[in-house]
Formats: sequence, C-alpha cells, structure tokens
Amino acid sequence: MIQLLPHQVPALSRWFPAAAPGPAALAEHALATGTGQWWADRAVHPRTVAVRCADHALLRGDPDALTAGDLTPLADCWIDAHDRFLPVLATTFDRVTPWERMVYVQRTPPSSTPRLPWGVTVRRLTPEHAPALAGLGTDAAWIHGTWGGPTALAASGLGWAALHKDRILAVACAYLLSSTHEDIACLTVPEHRREHLALACVTALCTDIAARGHTASWSCSRDNRPSRLLAWTAGFRLEREYVHYVTGSPARHDHLTA
Repeated sequence: MIQLLPHQVPALSRWFPAAAPGPAALAEHALATGTGQWWADRAVHPRTVAVRCADHALLRGDPDALTAGDLTPLADCWIDAHDRFLPVLATTFDRVTPWERMVYVQRTPPSSTPRLPWGVTVRRLTPEHAPALAGLGTDAAWIHGTWGGPTALAASGLGWAALHKDRILAVACAYLLSSTHEDIACLTVPEHRREHLALACVTALCTDIAARGHTASWSCSRDNRPSRLLAWTAGFRLEREYVHYVTGSPARHDHLTA
C-alpha cells in the first residue's frame, strides 16, 4: 500500500462511519489530531484503506486488493479488521493473535464517590503537567501515544490526574476522540493502586465529557477483570464485543536460489 498525504486523507472518512463508540473512533481521532498515518492500495478510488494511530489500527475494504508486503506498516499493532483479512495478515506477519475485546458505554453515574488520600487532588491536565506525564516512564507512555506524546495530551485539556504535589499518581484521558464519543483510558502507578485514584480521575473526566455533549466509552480486553470492574463501578455498561488481531513482526519469506 501507499502512504497518503494529509490533503488526501479527508476523502477517506466515509470508510469509517462516525458516531460509533470504541475503536471505531480511531479514524476521527487521527483526522482531528493529525497523529495517525493512512495507507491505501491506490490513491484514487482505493479498494483497501488502513489508518494507524500509536499501536492501534483500523483496516477496511477488500483483502484481495492486497499482497503480503502491503500490510507491513501495521507490524506490532492491534488491528480492528474483518476476519476476511486473516489470510493476508497471517502471510504478512510472524504472529497474528486474536484478542477478544469489550466496548462499554457510560449509562449511569458512578456507583460511589471515591475518598481521596490526604494531600491528593484531582485536577485537569494543563501544559505545565507535561513533564509529570513524561515522568511516568516508558511503561506508561501508551497513555499519551494516541496524542503524539505527553506535551500534546497535557495541552489538549482532555485529561484528568490525581496528583500529590507535582507527581501524577493516576491519570484518565480521552484516548480516542470522535464527534460523538470519547473512548477513555486510565492508569495508576503501581504503588498507589487500590486507592480508588483511577475511579476519581475517570469520574472527573466523564463529567467533563458529558459537559461537552459527548458520550464516554471504554474498551478493554475480555480477560482484564480489573478494568471491567472499574468500568462497571464508573457507570459503564456493555455495548458490544469484538475481536481484534495483535500482529508481530513482518514474516521472513526466504526463497531458495539455484
């Protein structure tokens, strides 16, 4: 596939219907923030289109329009695609693992109001919090990956954090932003888990999302029981289930020569 230039991208929005919660918001988010990369099998009247933002991708269209090497830009990625793409994915990568996922939508207010530890406050992220976000380390870098880094997330106004002095203990943010939904993500530093800090951040974020006239959604693995429990406590209810595919590295295709 060929990578598309920015002026070619808006014409592809019809490939990805708006107003859908969960990973479907990725295309709108990439268009709005400019953080994604777009590919198509051809620039005019494409038959297959892919968009990647951080470690997530959407793949749509006709897999027969592809050859094995076309999808290598989607290596080491979580791909939302119809199962008819499985043969070409399996040919392209050394590993393709199906992963069951669940999408929740907030339907009710949180079932409880968390009590914060002494000295901890929940505040909206501002540009001044970018160093603290970066200070969470590489293991937490995924939280701002869809924004292109900690500076962009901090400046977006779409994140809330539990802070003790200048240190972030937990953070929740709009991970994928669409015209109707905000798919959220959150994390807590390991030594402050079980203090309900993530719930406090999610509660503040969801209040903010509702004030913008949007609906909060939540996506997680079917096997991630702590995430599912937190979603339920925060008022999220199951909307749908789906499968995405985790890819490995591009497969080697060695050929014998005479």
